[in-house]
Amino acid sequence: MRNIAKYIIFSVSLLSLSACEKEEWLERDAPNIVLEEQVWNDPKMITSLLANYYNRLPAHTSLTTGWQSFADYDEAIWSGNGEGGNNIVSYNFDRWRLWDYSLIRDINLALESIEKYGTNLSAEQKTQFSAELRFLRAYQYFELVKRMGGVPLVTTQLIYDFSGDPSPLQQPRATEAEVYDFIASELDAIKDNLGNAGSNTRANKYTALALESRAMLYAGSIAKYNNLMDAPITTPGGEVGIPASRAEGYYMKSLEASEEIINSGAYALYESNPDLGENFYEAVSKKANNPEVILAQDFLTAKDKRHWFSYDNFPRSIREDNLGSSAITPTLNLVEDFEYLDGSSGELKTRTADGSDFIYYDNLDDIFADKDARLYGTLIYPGATFKGLDVQIQAGVKVWNPATNSYETVESNDLGSMYSDGKLLTGAGGPQRSQTEVTNTGFYLRKFLDPAPMASTRGIRSDMWWVRFRLGEIYLNAAEAAFELGQMDKAVNYVNQVRERAGFGPNSLTSLTMDRIRNERRVELAFEDHRVWDLKRWRIAHEVWNGSTSNPDAMMYALYPYRVVRPGDPRNDKYVFVKLVAPRFRAPRNFQMGNYYSSIDQVVLNNNPKIVRNPFH
Repeated sequence: MRNIAKYIIFSVSLLSLSACEKEEWLERDAPNIVLEEQVWNDPKMITSLLANYYNRLPAHTSLTTGWQSFADYDEAIWSGNGEGGNNIVSYNFDRWRLWDYSLIRDINLALESIEKYGTNLSAEQKTQFSAELRFLRAYQYFELVKRMGGVPLVTTQLIYDFSGDPSPLQQPRATEAEVYDFIASELDAIKDNLGNAGSNTRANKYTALALESRAMLYAGSIAKYNNLMDAPITTPGGEVGIPASRAEGYYMKSLEASEEIINSGAYALYESNPDLGENFYEAVSKKANNPEVILAQDFLTAKDKRHWFSYDNFPRSIREDNLGSSAITPTLNLVEDFEYLDGSSGELKTRTADGSDFIYYDNLDDIFADKDARLYGTLIYPGATFKGLDVQIQAGVKVWNPATNSYETVESNDLGSMYSDGKLLTGAGGPQRSQTEVTNTGFYLRKFLDPAPMASTRGIRSDMWWVRFRLGEIYLNAAEAAFELGQMDKAVNYVNQVRERAGFGPNSLTSLTMDRIRNERRVELAFEDHRVWDLKRWRIAHEVWNGSTSNPDAMMYALYPYRVVRPGDPRNDKYVFVKLVAPRFRAPRNFQMGNYYSSIDQVVLNNNPKIVRNPFH
């Protein structure tokens, strides 16, 4: 009796080459019950299946999955209802756990079925579909290895024979290096067969290279920095830990993949808007004519492929839905890592050199003048606008008391309230110390907010895409790999190209350090699901987030602006700023050694005695 294909209803998503192709991709319908020969000989059905698989690719944070974790590290805190990530005493050992083989199983089945049943497909079609499936499998293995270390490498269907003996199905973990080697070999094997030229929502040659660029950089970092630890994190069988001798080879593969993308001319840094801050925002958010995005998870409002991210994170004072929220609010920690354009440290200037008085600013946004343009493109700070609207960020007023020769601070829980002089007391956009759904830090998110009319409402929602790979990252991957290989001129050049787009002059750097590279990644790639993985692969997460209240990296900070009330004085109606620990923040970030590799579920260990536990668990 024929086997019936188990693909019943496909949750078809994203992916496009042009507007017309996008709608066609998103509209694809799958039949309820079809025979194997029908599925694997119909390119449209296979394409529908691929759409389902792309949509199932895991993400630690994205616009639909886990974005709340933006507030769990040092890029932001939670200002929505509840505590969110503000009271994390320490990160759980299962926090980044992933042991999902369902997608790998389905891909293996698809690969074997195309070969077995796809008799009417052309050789070219078989090759291209198989290559795309193998790309997705390599992507899934990268998501597994970066969380768990080595995992079983399963490349064919595992079929139980009902003999009562499951041992043939119980595969041991491959070494961490073997998984990274598998990813590299798969991508090298299929990159020239992927097709989809010009698409930024389906894998093509450069998408495969982008994944290789990132994965090999991770492998090289682990090989180098894990072995520089006082007590390297390893297992006797190599399931965790990569030999230091492998670092150079991995860095070389990352650099080669990065440079193949850069030198191809297929992509370019987005530079269409003369306003450099808006330009950086558009580099991530703009879909049409964006030469920078290599792969994205796309959405389309017209086809009801949309999400709630803008609804949940729109600035309070300009929200389009009175039930919307402002959950993710960036920290001062992140803001001060954006340098000034003269290359000086990004710490905001709030007090005089001797600390005896405030620095007074004529306008709210003057304190951010001459900053790296990526700051504006990433978040909304006091004095900035979104969609041309004033977000109105002001914590209160500082009223001068001549009797005490000091200022008295006046704030209000009434957002948008006026002071007795008839001027603004507390902004409609906060910040507010205890209220929810308004910024607690003095900042709002800009990156990935949708500027389309009513995109932050329940009725419309957003079709902003989630960028998985873009050229800005590839330049920084190339720079880091080149730096680690001692190719300094090349490394400096790649970093300078990214910095020049942000407003720094040509060749703004003449030398480079690892700390500089790390900071460039922090400000260029904020909120794009890189921060936690970068700190983990460099083996510094336990130092940056060490659980100490005295560590300014572990504690999260806010910036509160105040209008000065001092009639008759030239400082009247100017603005001053106060740095403080974010009022709703409860605990320092605490990353433990057992967080470098997530724990394996006890059920997995019980079912397969060949699986070795990860260290510290």
